[in-house]
Amino acid sequence: MSNVQTINDVPVLLCDPEGEPIGGEGDVTDLVGNAAWSGAQWVVIPVERFGDDFFRLRTRVAGEIVQKFVTYRVGLVVLGDISAHEEASPALRDFVRECNRGRQTWFLTDLRQLRERLAG
Repeated sequence: MSNVQTINDVPVLLCDPEGEPIGGEGDVTDLVGNAAWSGAQWVVIPVERFGDDFFRLRTRVAGEIVQKFVTYRVGLVVLGDISAHEEASPALRDFVRECNRGRQTWFLTDLRQLRERLAG
């Protein structure tokens, strides 16, 4: 389940942590479509929804998912603590740092950070 909320005047589709697992780009097609249909500019997906392959960059799952959001011009927020994954992978840590510098994909630990980002 997901719902659209407005955070700092920005419509955001918030996904439930208990939803279907996301293992590839096909799993986010409906989320991107729902975001577009509802006018949401961002989709927030809790880390619990992603399989381990998302956090292993060599699988290319993260790249495929991020690319789907880029293609449809919908922002993606991966929400939650991924520090254990980052400690295990310097490549993932670099990927997260680069994403967080941009305006398309963010890895954030909580909604407070999202509010701050959208306010700026």
